[in-house]
Formats: sequence, structure tokens, C-alpha cells
Amino acid sequence: MTPEKTPARDVIPLREATRAWFSISLQTFGGPAGQIAVMQHKLVDEKRWIGQQRFLHALNYCMLLPGPEAQQLAIYVGWLLNGTLGGLIAGILFVLPGVLALLALSALYVGAGSTAVVAGLFAGLAPAVIAIVVQAVQRVGKRALHHPILVAMAIASFLALTVFKVPFPVVILVAGLLGWLIGTRVPAFAQSKDHGSADDGPAPLISDDALHHDAPSKVRGLKILVLGLVLWFAPVALAAVVFSRDSVFVDMGLFFSGAAVVTFGGAYAVLAYVAHQAVNVFGWLKAGEMVRGLALAETTPGPLIMVVQFVAFVGAYRNPGSLDPWVAAVLASLLVTWVTFVPCFLFIFLGAPYVERLRNNHHLTAALTGITAAVVGVIANLALFFTLHTLFDRSRTLAWGPVDLDLPVLSSWDPVAFAITAVAITLVFWRQWSTLRTLGVCAVLGLASTLLPL
Repeated sequence: MTPEKTPARDVIPLREATRAWFSISLQTFGGPAGQIAVMQHKLVDEKRWIGQQRFLHALNYCMLLPGPEAQQLAIYVGWLLNGTLGGLIAGILFVLPGVLALLALSALYVGAGSTAVVAGLFAGLAPAVIAIVVQAVQRVGKRALHHPILVAMAIASFLALTVFKVPFPVVILVAGLLGWLIGTRVPAFAQSKDHGSADDGPAPLISDDALHHDAPSKVRGLKILVLGLVLWFAPVALAAVVFSRDSVFVDMGLFFSGAAVVTFGGAYAVLAYVAHQAVNVFGWLKAGEMVRGLALAETTPGPLIMVVQFVAFVGAYRNPGSLDPWVAAVLASLLVTWVTFVPCFLFIFLGAPYVERLRNNHHLTAALTGITAAVVGVIANLALFFTLHTLFDRSRTLAWGPVDLDLPVLSSWDPVAFAITAVAITLVFWRQWSTLRTLGVCAVLGLASTLLPL
């Protein structure tokens, strides 16, 4: 097959592309960096379906969007290779294994969460999550904080969230506005580091001109926007009709729809916001359970934001309304998964034709640079949240004027959690073990501490 004879909308035979995306979907462990690396190896190095520069071009666009950038990259590349159907297949397969796995693990947690085995697993997994989130702070900070102003913005966002409890969307909005203003006066502010090497890598079998493309069109954009919004909110509207506006399904559908459009910087950045709302506002689950949910999401393939599925499952099981708790849990889990990932398809199909225009917009780049800096502080706040509720059994609130700070009760410290956290930090930072391997060792340690008490 030569590039000249390749159909514009079917660059790679759809069946062959589907097999490749299914293979990728089973290897998407380790967060977005690992997921992007899997796609890079499979599509650029091994299959040579897309060139290195074209791959990075797509990645840079996805980094500008809210939501899981790795899944959006899969949708984008699938669209380039096989048009809209290719994008749908790539995006669905990317999350499907994780959805099924986390649904099963959530059911196991709810059904057997009080058993010694499950308790032991979580006793090891929760401390490991602390090390993983701290590593995320270090990695994102190293890439994003390349200017003193950005360091100051990261610290300010951390203090705003931790000490003054400023709402997460407000922090992101202010950071974007400041980034735009500063970028107009400090050119070096918006010069971000490259996402990867500029090396072109192996020559692709398919020329860039043969890849799928659509000319920007207001009519096309309006059709996609309307269809996307209808698909996005139809299940929420149906839940309101069937179960009433006050049902847990509508609350979850609306809340997680909003969360889906403010997840700049990946799942870690929005989890502090989700945790606060789910625990303190809606009461869907307890603070420590957010850590357990994240631990489960870390062990499954797919985007880490899949943890919202666990939140929905547990929350609906405990607030089922007139339904059987298990039926309510499954319905809520699927509903939240839908409203979380449908926007990813909308953003790619709607924005892809304009990608070059967006990437060359200096003002947009500056605003997103500010948001990325704030994200570092947001992830640090998440690390503190998990540390507080994992290493200590109780906490207290220090309220004084605008200050609203959560502090641990030192006498409630958990020596086992401290020890496993130290092991996890050693494995992640010194031994440089993978996420999955670290979680496995810590899970074994947690089981041992529970089943073989000293």
C-alpha cells in the first residue's frame, strides 16, 4: 500500500487499526506518560503509521484541552487514520478495559470492603498512592515551572486551596487570566519545554498529506457541537425524568459533567476538587475512601480520572433512592463514565480542524501556561489531602478569619501506614520502580500487616 493510493478517510484498514487500538488498550497502565509512551511505540516506532512530528503535533493540541490527554490523543490519532469512526473506536477501546475492571473492583470493595483481605490490600495501596502523587508533583513541576513567576503561581495556588479553601475552578480561572496578562509583558513566561524530542524518528509509511482532515466549517462545527451536547446530557435529562431532579443520578451527572471541563493538567489536578465535593458537600463517601478509589484506579488500565467511576458506584450504593443498591451503583457508575468521557470526543472532533490556529495563538498559550503552573499547586494539595487521611486516623480544622486549614491529630498516627509510605517513596524515587510494581509490593505489605499482626 502506498500513500498515493491510500483513501483519505481510511489511511489504515479499519480492522487492522482496531486490532492495534485493542492491543494498546490492554497496556495503558502507569498514567498518561506511560500511556502516551505505549502509543508512541506502537504507532510511531513499530507500525510507522504516523510520523514523530505529527504525533507530537497532536499531543500538543491535546495538552491544551481539559480531560485525559492520553485518551484524547488516541481519539485524535484514530481520527487521523480512519476518520470519525476511527476516532470513536480508538477512544472507546482506550477506556473500555479500565471501565470493566474498575466496575468489578468497585463491586468487590462495596461487597467485601470489611473483610481482612480487602482491608489489608487497602492498608498497603493507600500509602503507595501518596508516593505516586508526590512523584506527579515532581514530574509536572519539573516540566512546567521553568520561570520564577510560574513557581510563585504554583505556591499561590497551593496556599489558596490548602489554607483558604478557595474553590478549584476559581483557582484555575484566576491562573489562566494571570497567565494571559503576564504573557503579554514577559515573553519568556510562555516558553514551555518540549514534550519530547524533536527527532523525527523512523520515517512513516503514510505521508502527512494522506492523513484524514476536515476543512474548518461553521456548519460542520455547529452540527458536531449540537450532537455532542445532546449525547452528553441526554442520560442526565433522562435520569431527571425517571428519578426526579433531586436524585443522586442527576446530582452526579451534573457535577461530573462540570468536572470534565475543568480537568486541565490531568486527573491529579481535579481530584482534590472532586474529593472535597464528594466527601464534604455531597457526602457520597468518606475521605479515606477517595484514597482507596485512587489506588484501585492506579491498578487498572486507562485514564486515572476513571476514579470518578468508583466515587459514583459507592455514592449511589449508599444513596440508591427507590432502586436496589446494586442496580443504583451500576447505573451511576456508567452514567458518570459517560458524562466524563463523551466531552473528550466532542473536543477532538470539534477542534481538530482548527488545531494549527490554536497552537499558534500566543495569548492562549500564555493562559494555559499559567493554568499548568497552578496545576502543580493543585496536585501538591491533593498529595497533602491523601497524606492527612492516610497517615492519621483523625484530623481537626483550624478556622481563623479567612484561614480554614485541616490539621492531623498527631496522637492518631498509623505506624504501619508511615512504614509502607516510606517503602513506597523509596521504591518510586530511589529504585525508580513503575507504578504498578510499587502498588503490588505495597499491597503485599498491607496484607501481611493485617493478616500477620506483630
